[in-house]
Amino acid sequence: MAFQIPFLFGGDSSDAAIAARARPSRMMEYDQLLVWVTVLMMLFGMVMVYSASIALPDAPKFSYLGNKNYYFLVRQAMFIAISLVAAWITFRVPIATWQRLAPLMFLVTLVLLAIVLVPGLGVVVNGSRRWLSLKVFNLQPSEIMKVVSVLYAADFTVRKQQYMHKLTKGFLPMAVAMGVVGLLLLWEPDLGAFGVIVCISMGILFLGGFNMVWFSGIGAVLVMVFTSIIALSPFRRARMFAYLDPWQEGNALDKAYQLTHSLIAFGRGEIFGVGLGGSVEKLHYLPEAHTDFIMAVIGEELGLIGVLVVIGLFYFLVKRAFDIGRQAIALDQTFAGLAAKGIGIWIGVQTFINMGVNLGLLPTKGLTLPLMSYGGSGVLFNCVGLAILLRIDYENRVRMRGGRQ
Repeated sequence: MAFQIPFLFGGDSSDAAIAARARPSRMMEYDQLLVWVTVLMMLFGMVMVYSASIALPDAPKFSYLGNKNYYFLVRQAMFIAISLVAAWITFRVPIATWQRLAPLMFLVTLVLLAIVLVPGLGVVVNGSRRWLSLKVFNLQPSEIMKVVSVLYAADFTVRKQQYMHKLTKGFLPMAVAMGVVGLLLLWEPDLGAFGVIVCISMGILFLGGFNMVWFSGIGAVLVMVFTSIIALSPFRRARMFAYLDPWQEGNALDKAYQLTHSLIAFGRGEIFGVGLGGSVEKLHYLPEAHTDFIMAVIGEELGLIGVLVVIGLFYFLVKRAFDIGRQAIALDQTFAGLAAKGIGIWIGVQTFINMGVNLGLLPTKGLTLPLMSYGGSGVLFNCVGLAILLRIDYENRVRMRGGRQ
């Protein structure tokens, strides 16, 4: 909230102070800093996507691009433009409408996740069937589900508030819904997206007052479930063992290949980096440098300073989401408050996993860096989520002025 501060150069200071206090304070209609930080991150991401992808046309896999070194830059710019338009449209929708439509959107997104698995309809990339072709770009329903799970979990918590201390009515319906989502995502397979969605749902239930005893028990069960999924999957199990000892020769040349080259990139960057565009690892050594491992390219080219700046920007987004959520709850807008905090959980968890994988703190998993990695679906629905957050903040400000929504 910005206040007018008088700078006095004479006259009766007490009268001037009283007059200044009598004038109403000025409050911006929306959080301009949040908007500019979001746009800055997308533009910075676009620059890093261009830097990380500039050598890709030389690879046999991308031979169809010819000499178009700017191909990924142009497409990322197009994705950002579409995302900004979608964000503007999303911002115009009242939060009450999102709450009313949340169950329907959840069902529609479940159908999309099922359609992806149909041969001939779902697009297969690197052995995973996660996309639906829209000609202009491939739509990833799991990215839609991240936004929808925030809205659905927040709406569920508000509707079932009186049952939050009961397992059967307070948690079991949500567990069944998330179980169906999990089965569909594991068939794609996309364990990373499932993990993020589980964190969103559990986080919102926790913030909504779910019984702590049941919550702790369910958390332990989820750990066992994810452990079993990894143990029963030879591919995931091999990745886990490779993560534990990435520099072992067999691992470094196989399952830990991405991880070791990511660590080499960070090592080369040191404090100030080798300079923008100077990365060596992006020259066909580090796979997916423009998507899942863009943070490693940032670390190599801009060093520790660049990495800390990016971490600071994400910290601002997550903190701002929780601040907006806390303000909404203080204004008795429980759904809006939980949705805002859910968006913060989503951005924070996905960022933590992506950076953890890049830095070798977590096993290798394909999750993009929000707002910054190459990809249409990711940037689009990140912007949609943040537009909903901005709408919540906007409605908070209207109510604090005494208006209604």
